[in-house]
Amino acid sequence: MSKHPDIALIRQGYTAFNSGDMDALASLMTTDCAHHAPGSSQVSGHFKGLDNVLAHYRSLSELTGGSLRVELEDVFPDGRGHAISVHKIYAERGDRGIEMRGGLFFTLIGEKITDIDECVADIDEADAFWGTAG
Repeated sequence: MSKHPDIALIRQGYTAFNSGDMDALASLMTTDCAHHAPGSSQVSGHFKGLDNVLAHYRSLSELTGGSLRVELEDVFPDGRGHAISVHKIYAERGDRGIEMRGGLFFTLIGEKITDIDECVADIDEADAFWGTAG
């Protein structure tokens, strides 16, 4: 059984994210892409446009002192421009640590990521970890 091309695209995105390669990550997304992050913490919200999405990713790294890593467990494409990934995040921030499963729902057009909806196993725990802006 061959791998669907959307699986390879999503895996490339995780590799680029984990290595901090924003140029490689940017090459996988449209200029008008969006990332929707759940909850009510300082990293929650709707990030629209490639520059804002990449700034959001950089802030995640900065807030965790570079400790954030995401282990991809699997990717499931639908063959019609959508894919779901399942992963586990690990990070430290101040005196807190987090280890949590989550997932991303991707919309893809023309072999590029146009929209990402993020889901986490425990929104309250994630909000407590990320804290409020300030």
